[in-house]
Amino acid sequence: MASMLKAPTFVSRQEKLVSFSVGRRRQDRCAPAGIFQKRASFFTVALASSMSTAAAQHVQKSALAKTDISIMVNSCCGKMGKAVIKAADSAGVHIVPVSFGAAEESGQTVEVCGKEILVHGPSERESILATVFQENPNLIMVDYTVPAAVNANAELYCKVGVPFVMGTTGGDRDQLYKTVEDSGVYAVISPQMGKQVVAFLAAMEIMAEQFPGAFSGYSLEVMESHQASKLDASGTAKAVISCFQKLGVSFDMNQIKLIRDPKQQLEMVGVPEEHLSGHAFHTYHLTSPDQTVSFEFQHNVCGRSIYAEGTVDAVLFLAKKIKSRADKRIFNMIDVLREGNMR
Repeated sequence: MASMLKAPTFVSRQEKLVSFSVGRRRQDRCAPAGIFQKRASFFTVALASSMSTAAAQHVQKSALAKTDISIMVNSCCGKMGKAVIKAADSAGVHIVPVSFGAAEESGQTVEVCGKEILVHGPSERESILATVFQENPNLIMVDYTVPAAVNANAELYCKVGVPFVMGTTGGDRDQLYKTVEDSGVYAVISPQMGKQVVAFLAAMEIMAEQFPGAFSGYSLEVMESHQASKLDASGTAKAVISCFQKLGVSFDMNQIKLIRDPKQQLEMVGVPEEHLSGHAFHTYHLTSPDQTVSFEFQHNVCGRSIYAEGTVDAVLFLAKKIKSRADKRIFNMIDVLREGNMR
């Protein structure tokens, strides 16, 4: 069996409750309800996470975090950026009080964890980043912006020579990797920073590699629900779907059912009201050709803590690679997981 479950050579770019169930479907607050009809049988893998600020307060400061590692978060005005700052502060990482934002945000001061962070607009970015990097030679950028900014941001970081962790989805991914490779800058690039979800993706990749065609002929329905501010389809959903395609399922990415309406999220998906502004509920339902067998895979995340904590682990991981002058320069969250030294 050990030889069968070898680690995948490649995993596509993508907490606490893990349950396996067979039989009649349970209805609960963290599981989507009512979107699939008449199941003969099903297999559910549910990863549900309800995040709280209290969890972050219990994070132990690692030895690496006590060094002079500094991070600059782009953008600190967003909810994800603020979550990363809180997690990094809890881990003892130095937060540079500078960030980038849109033109209309330039000059604003954002307070996070008692720190006042000055936001600079697009026209100042290169000169400001160069100055900050000179003052903080162990600087690592953290990018949680928007899909349209992915490539321009990467080009900026690479031009100045700043290592970075990018959790932003979208953009031209091929061009992104080419930009980083050509520059020689160290980077962790992963649209999915939740460590447990990444582990699930790795398991899916192993299954697809070891058992190609196992679900040939099965039909697939995919539903993903995120906060209304998420503009694009989930990179995690696309990664899971690509595994099902390797397993023999025919499915077009345009068939993903995107749920962004808060009313539907409450009534149809079952998202807790307090997490409408920050959640990621995914359901993948497979049905056999004769409709007698069905399988369901599900991972539900409430809040942003799972991604923020994974991002800090990625920062600490990247700092180690830079310090050791590793030959490999571009990493993903699978690399972070394999290192094993997560908090």
